[in-house]
Amino acid sequence: MGAVEMGEVIRRRRADLGMSQADLAHVAGVDTRQIRRYEAGEQQPLLSVALTIADALGVSVTELAGRTPGRVTLTGDWWASWQTTRDGVEKIATQPVHMRQEGDLVHIAATQRGLSQNEGGYLWTGELRLWDNQVLTGWYAAADGAVRSKGTMFLAMHPHGIEFTGRWVGLGYDDQVMTGWATMGKTADDSEQSMTGLIAERGITP
Repeated sequence: MGAVEMGEVIRRRRADLGMSQADLAHVAGVDTRQIRRYEAGEQQPLLSVALTIADALGVSVTELAGRTPGRVTLTGDWWASWQTTRDGVEKIATQPVHMRQEGDLVHIAATQRGLSQNEGGYLWTGELRLWDNQVLTGWYAAADGAVRSKGTMFLAMHPHGIEFTGRWVGLGYDDQVMTGWATMGKTADDSEQSMTGLIAERGITP
C-alpha cells in the first residue's frame, strides 16, 4: 500500500469486502458519519476504534495506516484450470471463480462448472491462505448437490500476482484420491495457456 492514507485504505478495503459505510460503522460501534470522516481524511479513529476497524477489514493496524508495502490484492474474478481424469481419460476443466480477500485469507468459489455434470463437473467453494505474497494453500469442497469431492490446493503465484501454477489433491467422483496440475489466470486463455505450458514442461502425470 506504500504511502496510502488511512482513509483511502479503509475505503478500498471496505469496497473490496462489499461493506457499506453503515456496515462498518455498526461493527466499529461508531456513527456512519464518523466512517465518512475517516475515509475523507478529516479525522483519524482512536486506537480502540482503529483496532476494531482493522479486524473488520481483515488487515493489521499497520496496514490500516498504509505502512505495509507490496501486498498483492486478489479480490476479483479469475479463471481456473484443473487437470483431472474421468474413466481413465484425461480432461482439462476450465471455469470462472471469484476470490474475496480478507488480509491473508482468500475465500474462493467457482461460479460455473468447467465440465458438464455428466463429465464430472461441479461447483465448489474453499478457503486459501496467502503466504508472503508467494504461495496460496488451502482447501476446497464441492457445493453442488450430492457430489462428495473435496481436497487441498497448492498454488505458487507469479511475482506480480497475475497467474498461479500448482496442483490439487483430493477425493474424486469415485471416492478415490486423485491429483492433477492446477493453474489460474485473469482470463480463460491465460489459465489454459499456463496449463498447456505446465504439462509440456512437467509432463502429463504430476
